[in-house]
Amino acid sequence: MSDLLTPIEVSRQLLEQVYQEARRAFPHECCGWLAGPRAGKSVAEVRPCVNAQASGTHPTAADRTAETAYVLSAPDLLEFNRRLDSPNPPLIMYHSHPNGRAYFSPTDRQVARSPWGDGPAYPVQQLVVGIDARRVVEAALFTWSDAVGDFVEIARFPGASI
Repeated sequence: MSDLLTPIEVSRQLLEQVYQEARRAFPHECCGWLAGPRAGKSVAEVRPCVNAQASGTHPTAADRTAETAYVLSAPDLLEFNRRLDSPNPPLIMYHSHPNGRAYFSPTDRQVARSPWGDGPAYPVQQLVVGIDARRVVEAALFTWSDAVGDFVEIARFPGASI
């Protein structure tokens, strides 16, 4: 995958839909994806998913709770994979951090990498929403950089009183 350091555009309306998902899931992590036209530079749909972390099936953090980790449910992951070949594929995967900070953690990086560690597992950017008990604090968008050999932050969004 080449460097795609240009952020996919996320309208404030769609961003706030993701923020609402984070609020509904709080104090657990939410997860899902944003989809848009294959050749487009913006997303048009929010697709929330079930955080199946409570089942203990996280690929790298089975001992963590849904308050500190997420894993897409099997039906959601199958749909995500099917949609990759559609006219409106997932362009951004998202999840929340109930500790109020938007960062790409070591576990996030590990799970988002291909099993061989040579790039991203999926051709999508990664949105992390920092939320606490009072408000959505911030959000940040990350993507893979071939030059760096890791995920890098490419955009930051203000929070909201949600």
